[in-house]
Amino acid sequence: METSVASPCIKICQIDPQSNLCTGCLRTLDEIATWSVMNDEEKRRTLAAVERRRKNDANTEDSGQSW
Repeated sequence: METSVASPCIKICQIDPQSNLCTGCLRTLDEIATWSVMNDEEKRRTLAAVERRRKNDANTEDSGQSW
């Protein structure tokens, strides 16, 4: 039996106006709003997108760029 995919929410719910992503979980408003009706495959795809965003964010910070 497959268990339900856990939400990435960490209870820091604030949308960044530049990226339009939640600063806590890095999901879009649409991803947050539809999470409860997504099937497990859709949730896994969303989590993969969140992980890509997290890596991209870390790479941007690690680049040392200060414009």
